[in-house]
Amino acid sequence: MSSRALSAAVLVLPVALLAACAPAAPGDGAASPSAGGTLVYATGDAEPTCLDPHVGGNYPQALLSSQYLEPLFGRDADGTMRPWLATDWETSEDGLTWDITLRDDVSFTDGTPFDAEAVKANIEHLQDPDTASSTGYLAVEQIEQIEVVDDTHVRFRLSTPKSALLEALSQPWTAMESPAGLARGQEENCLAPIGTGPFVVQEWTPQQSVTLTRNEDYVASNPHADHDGPAHLDGIEWRFIPDAATRQAALASGEVDVIDNPLPADIVAAQQQGIEHIDAPRPASSNRIELNTAQPPFDDVRVREAFIRAADPTPGIESLFLGTAERSYSPLSSVEPLAYSDEELFATDPDAAAALLDEAGWTDAADDGTRMKDGARLTVRFPVSTDQSTAAEQSLFEQIQANAAAVGFDVVLDPVDLSTWYGALGAHEYEAVSAPYTIVGPDVLRILYHSSGTVPAPSGYFANHAMLQVPELDAALDAAASTLDPDERAERYTEAQRIVLESFAILPLYDQQNHFLVGGATGVTTLGTVATPTFVNARLAD
Repeated sequence: MSSRALSAAVLVLPVALLAACAPAAPGDGAASPSAGGTLVYATGDAEPTCLDPHVGGNYPQALLSSQYLEPLFGRDADGTMRPWLATDWETSEDGLTWDITLRDDVSFTDGTPFDAEAVKANIEHLQDPDTASSTGYLAVEQIEQIEVVDDTHVRFRLSTPKSALLEALSQPWTAMESPAGLARGQEENCLAPIGTGPFVVQEWTPQQSVTLTRNEDYVASNPHADHDGPAHLDGIEWRFIPDAATRQAALASGEVDVIDNPLPADIVAAQQQGIEHIDAPRPASSNRIELNTAQPPFDDVRVREAFIRAADPTPGIESLFLGTAERSYSPLSSVEPLAYSDEELFATDPDAAAALLDEAGWTDAADDGTRMKDGARLTVRFPVSTDQSTAAEQSLFEQIQANAAAVGFDVVLDPVDLSTWYGALGAHEYEAVSAPYTIVGPDVLRILYHSSGTVPAPSGYFANHAMLQVPELDAALDAAASTLDPDERAERYTEAQRIVLESFAILPLYDQQNHFLVGGATGVTTLGTVATPTFVNARLAD
């Protein structure tokens, strides 16, 4: 199959970009751009423990590494897959052999040429158990053999067909790094990965900031670049400011130019103050609560349905998010064209929830009203990552906790840091969890709900937190992953989503929120892959 034919089989949709008004400095008139200077970015996401997104593979790494690493492929504003460091691709009719053509004019910032040997080194690094990769590992695990044909041609032979390979190779977690940089060892490479991007990691001061400087030799391979040559900015100061109010105050005072994760009230205010608002929902999965089907009480589908009938998140979403988030009824993000919804499955009905619990044998009651069965309380342990869940989301979980308590659930919310949260999941010390997962495209369903996802990746992380092991679901996901026919792919992913929703193993909430406020710059956009910001076109406002 030709590359042109394949592009029709890989279905994507552009990230929404909504600007409140023309960019302006806070409190000033219309901003005029200027070249040079250092842009200050303040993030509320967790500070990475390693700046190499091959290691582990979470969204905070993607946010930062998108500035200095680049992938083989990208996504255009209209959702079309585009070459990036690659220039073309071709796959065999059986989908097992992929030939990738590479640019011949790009080098890493340490002078190492970008070529087929570099691609081979990167795929092997992702697959090496010592790298402890999760997201990147899952993206390339089907690549069984890597053949260097010549400097600008690399051939992948897959163990099984993978219709989402281009999507997988467009992610920040599979971006290309200098083989010489990788050879330094993980400890040194985590401090300053070496890529081909518009910026270079100069210094990392933990718990404070990362300093990025302009790559003066940058070749504008980025399909989002609007000019040839290096970025306009001299550099970026990437600050870690966990508190949302502090970030907003720094933006309002002009101390920082761009912030992420603003409070819903600050987003609404920004639209009235001349501050640009970028709304870029993350692709792949929706934000959802997953119920652990492998252990009591949610190993009983009646109890799962009872929880979902009682949870009633919609009023909380409306009141807490002030119109910046819309209720979802799908496992997939609204930016995914193959998202399938079934709103009726999630109708709130406390009486039906109570009847289901009675039927399941949870008929006794403790003094506090919690239902009991055979001396056991109807307890739901719910660890919450304070590094990933916003204040509004944590308040929503508290409302769900209260709603579920009204029918007899004891939902125990446990706000913890990211490391402790990962530990609780790894030890299966949870009955419910909200675990954001971002890749590109609907293949996220296979990662999240295929029975193979209950087995940890080399990093120790497993993605199937619902612990679903359903043969019919596995078959649909396997078929979707292996076919290059777009109609069959869509049909199989729809079937898979229907099975997941009807299992009552998840409670969809809304798209994974991704908001940015831009007060001191122009030309800030988001990538069409996983909606991370890019500053290749950015200029500071005068």
